[in-house]
Amino acid sequence: MAQTKTQIRTQANLSYPKRFNVVIWNDDFTPMEFVIQLLVEVFNKNIEQSSEITAEIHNQGRAIAGTYSKEIAEQKTHEATVISRHSGHPLNVSCEPCE
Repeated sequence: MAQTKTQIRTQANLSYPKRFNVVIWNDDFTPMEFVIQLLVEVFNKNIEQSSEITAEIHNQGRAIAGTYSKEIAEQKTHEATVISRHSGHPLNVSCEPCE
């Protein structure tokens, strides 16, 4: 009786988790100072970065506050929204997949 040997090859395809942008939208009611402070506290930006992002929000209508994994992006979106509402501001913060 003839014996055959079988070899099995396995190949793992690893990929990085999908990334998500946290976007802050412009409105006519939220003060720029509040947005700068929010970017410092929630998104760990320095004052200069926060000022640049706030200016982009004001001029372009929206800006990316940060790019994170899905869970962290959702958490930062929720945290920024809760802080805004607690402070009485209607600031809109959303989470969207990177392209």
